[in-house]
Amino acid sequence: MGHEYAAEWFEYADMDLNTAEHLLTLHPQPLGIICFHCQQAAEKYLKGFLVLSEEVEPPKTHDLVLLQITCMKTNGSFHSIGRACEVLTRYGVQPRYPNEIEITEKDMQKAIEYARQIRDFEILAEIRKEISQSTD
Repeated sequence: MGHEYAAEWFEYADMDLNTAEHLLTLHPQPLGIICFHCQQAAEKYLKGFLVLSEEVEPPKTHDLVLLQITCMKTNGSFHSIGRACEVLTRYGVQPRYPNEIEITEKDMQKAIEYARQIRDFEILAEIRKEISQSTD
């Protein structure tokens, strides 16, 4: 699968996080949609790691904890983003439908923080940097 495929996952993850950050400028802020994009970004960052390290298609799941555990099989350092994965997982499906989940501004701010934490996670940041340098 290689670097090119992983780079695509990371690119899509960046687009989701950039979209979430852009939506912060709207008034009123679409809290659920922002949280959804944060979950999607985290999911794609983790799947990018998996396609690179495992060289297989990532599991078809929105469960970030499952993805994190799968990543931990290759690199135990992924335990450090467990809380972020746990919190963000709930935004993978529920915010897309009315009355499924109540989200506060504090929840949304935490979702942005956790998505950035996963993006900036040392292992993922290093891989993204290597991929970026190899495609230049």
